[in-house]
Amino acid sequence: MATVLLVEDDRDIAEPLARVLRREQHRVEVVSNGATAAQLGVDERFDLVILDLGLPDLDGLEVCRQLRAAHRRLPILILTARASEVDAVVGLDAGADDYVTKPFGVAELLARARALLRRGTVPGDGDDRGGEAGGGTGVRIDREARRAWSGDTELDLTAKEFDLLHALMSEAGSVVTRERLIDDVWDIHWSASTKTLDMHISSLRRKLGDNASSPRYISTVRGVGYRFESD
Repeated sequence: MATVLLVEDDRDIAEPLARVLRREQHRVEVVSNGATAAQLGVDERFDLVILDLGLPDLDGLEVCRQLRAAHRRLPILILTARASEVDAVVGLDAGADDYVTKPFGVAELLARARALLRRGTVPGDGDDRGGEAGGGTGVRIDREARRAWSGDTELDLTAKEFDLLHALMSEAGSVVTRERLIDDVWDIHWSASTKTLDMHISSLRRKLGDNASSPRYISTVRGVGYRFESD
């Protein structure tokens, strides 16, 4: 059983979604405004936040930024009526791990929520260190502590971005197919996730200071997947 913070000001969406989540045996706290969500999400511990971007007071993106700043590993799933890919990328840049566009199917949302909850079962936000993994690129990761660096600079990665970087670096020098990345990082098999994968790759590249047209770290292998360059 997980504790879920559901932030949605539309009662016609919030109430049935809360019922479905409770039928899944989750504890659900429903909040209808951004200011309360930010305070509650920062002060208390949740296993998952489902966050609408179109809130009446404090913008959902700002709520997302505040939650991510307070809890680096908190899984955040955003709901957006903004169909533009640009808006979704902005949400991911703000710290979200995944997004669902309204109107959405309940089965799709639950599948994404389950995937985030599975990936969110990691140790707390401490600074414990484990074994490091890396190559000759200057990028290295500490899987146990779920931290990553480029040179001496620690990268501010979301949970999904870390999992994606780890999956690519584990196969450095080899192509990792899109299907395998989706399976490894999201635990789901559906075409809708390919767009989410591309957006996370784009966000990860920006944080690495990479250039898609002349990549130093992550190369696109058209029609197949991505490769993390080993040197």
